Amino acid sequence: MVKTVGLPTEVKDGERRVALDPHAVATLTSAGLRVRVQQGAGIAAGFEDSEYRSAGADVVPDAAEVWASELVVKVKEPLRCEWKWFRPGLKLFGYLHLAAAPDLARALQETGVEAHAFETVREGRHLPLLAPMSDIAGRSAAIMGAYYLAQGSGTLLGGSAGVPPARVVVIGMGVAGTMAARGARGMDAEVTGVDIDLERLRRLHLDGTLTATLASSSSAIGETLAEADLVVGAALVPGARAPIVVDAAQVRSMRKGSVVVDLAIDQGGCIETSHPTSLSDPVYEETGVIHYCVTNVPGQFPRTASRALSAAIASRVLQLALDPSDPLLTGSLNVAHGRVVHPVVAAALATSLTAVS
Repeated sequence: MVKTVGLPTEVKDGERRVALDPHAVATLTSAGLRVRVQQGAGIAAGFEDSEYRSAGADVVPDAAEVWASELVVKVKEPLRCEWKWFRPGLKLFGYLHLAAAPDLARALQETGVEAHAFETVREGRHLPLLAPMSDIAGRSAAIMGAYYLAQGSGTLLGGSAGVPPARVVVIGMGVAGTMAARGARGMDAEVTGVDIDLERLRRLHLDGTLTATLASSSSAIGETLAEADLVVGAALVPGARAPIVVDAAQVRSMRKGSVVVDLAIDQGGCIETSHPTSLSDPVYEETGVIHYCVTNVPGQFPRTASRALSAAIASRVLQLALDPSDPLLTGSLNVAHGRVVHPVVAAALATSLTAVS
């Protein structure tokens, strides 16, 4: 049984979220756990150190003391500067996306860390710890896409009297894709949804989320992209590297000044021309098309995102500390005893290593 839980300050570029809010920390301390919170960890999300102290946490001045805890809970994957704190017996819980991060996976194995990932926790067919951040990322995709479309081709997403609205294509109608589509429709864009699930497309069309639907295939996607102003890639295979659903030739067919938002970039990206960007340097151009490929999109809305994430993970953090075999943690374990033990993640990493060699 774990007795100490650490909550470090996030160090990823532009990342202002914190994994646990004071209410969640109070739940942990009430259960008898000692929680160490790094000084200032919640400030950017609107949570003062005094609130964590009132919740029963020990607020400590540096990261080393936090990482000395038996269980460390954080939002984003540990960066290289944090690997020095990896050690046998450490439990880690956060968004890891190991299928797209073979070096991190190797470091976790070599140091004996037991690593659990938010994004692979399953509840039936659902991903309950990925969903709240996918919701926020999808909403943000519409906002960021609209902004950069104005900067690029000068197109207003909703058009105007006598001027047709922009054409938005959303590929992958899961939580992120659905919220992106709703956001774009809320700005009066024409939105085509692409998915392999025809029943899902039918429902979203009937409820007005989509103005048009398209069964997913390479040729069909290619045809619709040539007329698109904004493309949102949201294709997901849980635990695996994201599938490439838009190739470079299809991106080249898009008009100059159009925009691509790749929401699958933290799993490697689903658009061939995508590569990771940061909140401080979010976009680049490829063949005249603006690419927004930020790997921590919800980090720019830290108050909302932190509260949503904390509400989703709090009970599971408690169970990981008390009883890791609890069904609430189904699918969470990615690395243990020096091995990648999640079968989908292991298969993705094996494919990645084979491709590199």
